[in-house]
Amino acid sequence: MTLEWEQVIVHAVDPVALGQWWADALGWVVVYSSDDEFEIRPEPDRMPGLDFVRIAEAKQSKSRLHLDFRPDDQAAEVARLEAHCAKRVDIGQGDQSWVVMADPEGNEFCVLGRRKQ
Repeated sequence: MTLEWEQVIVHAVDPVALGQWWADALGWVVVYSSDDEFEIRPEPDRMPGLDFVRIAEAKQSKSRLHLDFRPDDQAAEVARLEAHCAKRVDIGQGDQSWVVMADPEGNEFCVLGRRKQ
């Protein structure tokens, strides 16, 4: 049996707005858009992607799944994302080498530090 990882589903109150925010933040392309679904990928034929799907209720608690990103320059990337309306959040992580942030609907993600050589 072979499985191919196609996408991560992100529930969103406004999938178009949140999906576009992530497309802009990551520099990804939109491959599908409707009022209830918004899919982005690194390139049109490259997977996995992120698929934002409408739900009625807002996020209630800490996410059980989140994305980690490892930039070349953590401080610059955190500043860029903050300018793009991401917020730093405290989920009880304490003093760590990564920065926990949240997108406009409150979904947490981490900006990691430099990879240890």
